[in-house]
Amino acid sequence: MLTRLLAATAALSLCTSVAFAEEKPAELRIGITAFLSGPASVFGEPAKAAAEMMIADINANGGIGGVPVTAYFVDEGAGGEALLSEYRRLVEDVEVDAMFASISSGNCTKVGPLAEDLKVLNIMWDCGTQRIFEENDFRYSFRTQANATPEMLASVLYLLKTKPDIKTIAVVNQDYAWGRDSWAIFSTALKQLKPDVEIVAEFFPKFGSPDFSTEISRLQALRPDVILSTSWGGDLDTFVRQAAQRGLTNTSTLVLPLAESSLERLGDALPAGHIVGTRGDHYFLHPEKRDDAQFMGFVDEFKEKTGAYPIYPVFHMSQALSAIKGAYEKAIAAGGGAWPNDEAVINAMEGLTFSGLGREVTLREDNQGVEDQLLGTTIRADGYDFAVLDQMMMFDGDAITTPVGQISEDWLKTLTPDFIDSVKADAFKHGS
Repeated sequence: MLTRLLAATAALSLCTSVAFAEEKPAELRIGITAFLSGPASVFGEPAKAAAEMMIADINANGGIGGVPVTAYFVDEGAGGEALLSEYRRLVEDVEVDAMFASISSGNCTKVGPLAEDLKVLNIMWDCGTQRIFEENDFRYSFRTQANATPEMLASVLYLLKTKPDIKTIAVVNQDYAWGRDSWAIFSTALKQLKPDVEIVAEFFPKFGSPDFSTEISRLQALRPDVILSTSWGGDLDTFVRQAAQRGLTNTSTLVLPLAESSLERLGDALPAGHIVGTRGDHYFLHPEKRDDAQFMGFVDEFKEKTGAYPIYPVFHMSQALSAIKGAYEKAIAAGGGAWPNDEAVINAMEGLTFSGLGREVTLREDNQGVEDQLLGTTIRADGYDFAVLDQMMMFDGDAITTPVGQISEDWLKTLTPDFIDSVKADAFKHGS
């Protein structure tokens, strides 16, 4: 079932350098880094469970090119130095064929140069910072999903398409690189597309803060039309619960670009009428997959295994596995059926198109994945004890991703209000 969901659709063109055949190995080894402890394990544990399920299915259907896949997991929660040490050990001692790293953007910036030194295929399977490929020219690293720029720009577009008359906005973001950088992208785009919107407050509480009463009190006094938070995990859950308890969700619209991963945990704390992003088109009720028996079968199987519905790291993992499977199959075909060497697989990754559990993703010439973006507005629906999405819009990734060779904030500053109507979106209703 899952093997067909992870089908790559790359053109089988010859690689740009000669692919010397190698003896087919007994197994294809992949190292996977993810947070398996600490607050970010709410992302890492579902991703690990998904990887185990998907790899088992790949192996049950003949492996990759007839070779079974073995995964080795590394806990990002142990810290950056431990991660780099384990990364090097897996490449040099275990001799993995590829690494999937990482969830943390900070870790991705560290492993990128290391992968170049070690000359190992490195798939950045979840990290979001746009700077990875804007500030570096990597040969061995590829990102199999979008970055922060299309995620934030799609959020701005959805907001302005659904609430064109907004006048005021505030932000409550975690005080570290992601919170600051994502707000810089969002606010830059907002100023260009709707210059008359007033930013009435910018709050950056400490990462892991257990109490948002100060911020909520100020926001209740200011009554902004919109409150943005690109926070995630426990911080986002705590903020939304406390905001709802104090009635803030009744007076301001929340825009939560990462909240798809929190919907189930929040239960009835997040009411109807708030905007939620999915970091791609990642949603267990994907509007184009609701009648797809294979997709829904995976959702049911994942729910049975883990007790929860799949969230965006699960989708990102499916894309990474689809990409490596597609690259090997492309390289094998280009080599006349022979097992490819490492350089042939790297060549096959370039320009690859693949699909995991959602729409197709294509790797550009800078190794950045181009991914469509799905957002929606929360509603309460029969059958679910938590908010689900309605008034969904799917934005084309090409239109909202920074062009190759440009810096995101510079490119965003060239946008004009006409951009809002120029970017079309597919529209979907819940259950349709």
